[in-house]
Amino acid sequence: MTITQLTYVLAIAEHKNFTKAAEKCFVTQPTLSTQIQKLEEELSVLIFDRSKKPIELTEVGRKIVHQARNIVNESERIQDIVDQQKGFIGGEFRIGIIPTVMPTLLPMFLKAFIKKYPKVKLKIEELTTEDIIERIKDGHLDAAIAATPLESENIKERVLYYEPFVGYIPEHHRLYKKKTIDVSDLEIDDMLLLEDGHCFRDGVINLCKAFKDQTNESFQLESGSIETLIKLSNEGLGMTLLPYLHTLELSDKLVGNLHHFNAPSPAREVSIIYHKSELKMQIIDALHTVISGIIRGAIAFQNVKIISPLAK
Repeated sequence: MTITQLTYVLAIAEHKNFTKAAEKCFVTQPTLSTQIQKLEEELSVLIFDRSKKPIELTEVGRKIVHQARNIVNESERIQDIVDQQKGFIGGEFRIGIIPTVMPTLLPMFLKAFIKKYPKVKLKIEELTTEDIIERIKDGHLDAAIAATPLESENIKERVLYYEPFVGYIPEHHRLYKKKTIDVSDLEIDDMLLLEDGHCFRDGVINLCKAFKDQTNESFQLESGSIETLIKLSNEGLGMTLLPYLHTLELSDKLVGNLHHFNAPSPAREVSIIYHKSELKMQIIDALHTVISGIIRGAIAFQNVKIISPLAK
């Protein structure tokens, strides 16, 4: 049994196809098939049910894949140890970022990070929190940036910053003339929200429910993007809440619709998260240092109350 064979097993389990797995592993399909056959012969079991389309894992195959993932991760730790000993920060690094963080945070740190660590090849994906958790657990992501706390087993969290919620309230709305707002002012009936699946949406719902017995049955409109929420609000269809960093790009005309909360301002906690196996920690440390250093110049709020992103 070899690490290479176990890597092939993981690739087939992911792609459910020998040809695609071979392409992923940069080998020919016959080479990959031969190695899998040798492994199955050595173990005297079938790992894959080849009669199914797409290919499926057998019952014992699922258990083997689970253990193979642990073994391959631990084998990669050896290279990690060597890299850290040499002070090397480089190589491919796969990172996921949630949609409500990606457009504001990425432009702030990416150029600075690439300049400081030119040997790191970042592969960045915009993913929901649910997808991020699964991909980190499956070993398909090295780390991610998401709203926390997530209370997810096997995942560690390191806080990057606290981002306050800001009310976006158009003219003629009942709260428009208030200089600052309280959480108790919010009415879920006239709140425009992101579509289901966004953790920022869940944070807003939790914020409203914390002070009033409100359900989400009477939502008027939902959208997939914060920009659309702003446009809908401008049409007089309700108010919305924005993450603070999104407010920095608004035009002077729209800034007049922003209303800050009275202290302590409700806020979300944004963290870099990664598997408890702590692979590629030197790159995670580098990302944390660069991002938290840059963000300190953008967010000066201290007195905040963290709102959970978990759906309740």
